[in-house]
Amino acid sequence: MTSVPTPIPSRTQYVLDAIRHRILTGQLTPGQALVETELAAQFGVSKTPVREALKTLAGTGLVVMSQYKGVTVRMVDADMAREVYDVRLLLEPEALRRAVGRGASLDAARDALNRADNATDTAERSLANREFHRALYLPCGNPLLGRMLDEVRDQAALVSAVAWAADPSWEREAAEHREILRLALDGDADGAASALHAHIASFVRRAFPSDTEAAEETAVAGPHAEEGPS
Repeated sequence: MTSVPTPIPSRTQYVLDAIRHRILTGQLTPGQALVETELAAQFGVSKTPVREALKTLAGTGLVVMSQYKGVTVRMVDADMAREVYDVRLLLEPEALRRAVGRGASLDAARDALNRADNATDTAERSLANREFHRALYLPCGNPLLGRMLDEVRDQAALVSAVAWAADPSWEREAAEHREILRLALDGDADGAASALHAHIASFVRRAFPSDTEAAEETAVAGPHAEEGPS
């Protein structure tokens, strides 16, 4: 028997959405403390909806709750990024392959891509990017697979936000998005899945290279690549 998720009260949902938005757009940075009383004052609510929202965000991996440090925005490191993106690599291309194979509508993906292209700031672009990927895997025909990917969606967006802050690479990724969508709309399920796999893998490899990959890049750059001004 499938359990039905308990509806979140409207005030808690409002606070939850607002804090998530601030985290994913960089207004709240990794490691930053989230104090219930301060957030309650900012949002004009009691501490109860703030506390419930923070518990939900801890469940999605965006914040960390500690007995000693309180609640903080989750830190992003290479190990965390690779774990999240490994799950995406295992599941997301297959979900897209199935969505294309069953002839699912990808209008939502096209709309999200257009919003990303027309975005006026990084925050808007980041959220549109998040919706683009979700629109590719959600119509896969397997609700459980969609929910599993939803569970890492916020963490993946946090990784992207941190990576973009250090090295804006949107133009390259936007071109890859357009190619993925083109293949999907053409009905090429395997081609779209392969392009999506390459897209996800190349992003995490560039943003969080392993020691071996970093050493290879240094070797390719040449012996003077790390020399600073004398």
